Amino acid sequence: MSLPRHLAIIMDGNGRWARQRALPRILGHRQGVEAVRDVVEECSRLGIGWLTLYAFSHENWGRPEEEVGALMDLLASYLGKELEGMLRHGIRLNVIGDIARMPASVRAMLLDTMERTRHQQGMVLTLALSYGSRDELVRAMRSLAAALAAGELTAADIDEQALAARLDTVGLPDPDLLIRTSGEMRISNFLLWQLAYTELYFTETLWPDFKPTHLHEALHVFAQRERRFGLTGEQLREGPKQGGGSH
Repeated sequence: MSLPRHLAIIMDGNGRWARQRALPRILGHRQGVEAVRDVVEECSRLGIGWLTLYAFSHENWGRPEEEVGALMDLLASYLGKELEGMLRHGIRLNVIGDIARMPASVRAMLLDTMERTRHQQGMVLTLALSYGSRDELVRAMRSLAAALAAGELTAADIDEQALAARLDTVGLPDPDLLIRTSGEMRISNFLLWQLAYTELYFTETLWPDFKPTHLHEALHVFAQRERRFGLTGEQLREGPKQGGGSH
């Protein structure tokens, strides 16, 4: 089966999972962490090279202070518990987003975990934290504008590669597959630039209920799709022209 090199997931539905069971929202988030653990381990086992999880959006700062604090505590707990497993499975932690806004103690744990796993040769696990794609693009454009003003770039130097080099995802391939749970069919300000040619998969399953079996269903659907990148199916099947042909 053809697997995505880079899988991205919008983990949605923790609050609804809790509400359906008349439980506090934070218990939905705690159950969601268990789903994270299972999916990370399964992706690593399958040999997926890059996994990016939308864990906390730029807009999530607007949630009730108590919920935000609980989410930060859950993140710290996850990092503390999972470091040994990351080292055992060869997983390298990466983070995208404006983590300067995060509590100092959580930010320190993130940086420490990234440092301690930076030589790992297995899957790259990227957590999108305090992340919003429009914010990311604005920051990248400001960087380009500053380089232009300093004479380090000319207008002619500004192309797709120059912008991509200033995004949080520099060094990562674009996602091949995006999964969103809970039945919502939107991308919610996530990787707007990087998802240009990504296959999208939506499932009604709420994130806390998302198991490796659901992951395999999504991967099976992905393997059946023909990714043409603007070409025709016939062109892809014929392969590149050999010698002397017209271009």
